[in-house]
Amino acid sequence: MRRTLLLATASASLLLGGVLALRHHVQAQGNQPAPVASEDGIVSISHSEPVPHTTEPAEDVGPVAGLDLLHLTLTEGAITAPADGGTARLTLDPALQREALGLMEAHHLPEAAVVLMDVATGKLLAYASHVDHGTLHDLCVEATAPSASVFKIVTGAALVEDAHLSPDTKQCYSGGEQRINTVDLVEDPQRDRWCTTLAGAMGRSLNTVFARLAKERLTPTQLEAMAQRFGYADPIAFDVPVQAGALRVPSEPLEFARTAAGFWNTTLSPLQAAEISAIVAREGEPVRPSIVEQVVAPSGAIVWTAPDARASRHVIAKDTAAQLQTMMEHTVSEGTCFKAFHDPKGSAFLPGIQVAGKTGTLTEAETQRYYTWFTGFAPTHPDPGVRQVAVAVLVVNGPSWQVKANVVARDVLRAYFAEQGLQGVTRPGIHEIARRHKK
Repeated sequence: MRRTLLLATASASLLLGGVLALRHHVQAQGNQPAPVASEDGIVSISHSEPVPHTTEPAEDVGPVAGLDLLHLTLTEGAITAPADGGTARLTLDPALQREALGLMEAHHLPEAAVVLMDVATGKLLAYASHVDHGTLHDLCVEATAPSASVFKIVTGAALVEDAHLSPDTKQCYSGGEQRINTVDLVEDPQRDRWCTTLAGAMGRSLNTVFARLAKERLTPTQLEAMAQRFGYADPIAFDVPVQAGALRVPSEPLEFARTAAGFWNTTLSPLQAAEISAIVAREGEPVRPSIVEQVVAPSGAIVWTAPDARASRHVIAKDTAAQLQTMMEHTVSEGTCFKAFHDPKGSAFLPGIQVAGKTGTLTEAETQRYYTWFTGFAPTHPDPGVRQVAVAVLVVNGPSWQVKANVVARDVLRAYFAEQGLQGVTRPGIHEIARRHKK
């Protein structure tokens, strides 16, 4: 039995319109105070010196001609989409695609997106968008959401590579939970009653620590260059057009510190968020995400085959990636995701599987759109018997909300590892989730 799934894909005109709208938003708000935020947009693309660590680039592979992800056809064994010249056979796993769509629907999320990627190959296993009310569109390739504290991965990489800090670097702090002011950037032993390491600050998403360290140890040029190395300001190569993540790094010290901590001035698509985690998992090497295996003509002839994935450059050094992984592990083991990834008794929902990740939370005061992110990868150390995956989840809630992105990401990983047959991992109860939300 065949079932057609509606999955809106932004057309080229929609993507261009989104970029223009973002530029207008930045020009209108450029000199206004940043809105109040929970943890942690927008377009001014600038160019710095060539990216270091480059090697001979791989041949560019553009979008698949006529690929239409507006309508996906799901069967028990495969997912396909229309394309010029015939039908595109996709890399998606039907069971995981159903789980991702089912989770977002069961939670009645206003807007949400899920991307699950095979780290070794870049092939997508789940690629799903959900809009509870209004026109469905492809959130996976839209970079309209603020990066929020996910940008701390970029800042962390710059602090390691450019400032030569480590996960064990200690920093004392105070304030900065919902906003960062000038006083929060000033070292004061009488006010700075708490101290942590850079790894602890990543795990608990401590804004003041990242803001202070960036202000004292980095220049705007260094942070901007690192962000560009992670793909900001340039569209990601993919099988459909992807909106570029926005990037504006202010030179004014307070605004620079706020940006480094994740307060506005950058935007991100879920596809790019998954690629950022994959870069860390792949020891600093990127991989081109792909969703099409083959395009088959009506005659049955294969008219297009996806090329083998290969890295074109090092985004960050291997040692930098290892240190970022250590920092991101703290997010799940003791930081902002501990409760999401453990039950009330402290037992892990993914027993025996170490997860590295980063959350992001930011509220747009004017629209009351409450953005939450989770991006990460698991297992953190590749297991010969289990494919390592990167996941990115974006959830956009209103003033009242049911669930954050880290819970959805956890359940997507549960579905994946349960399908892999890992002992002790159970699938999420989608019907139970839906029943609870009806009460």
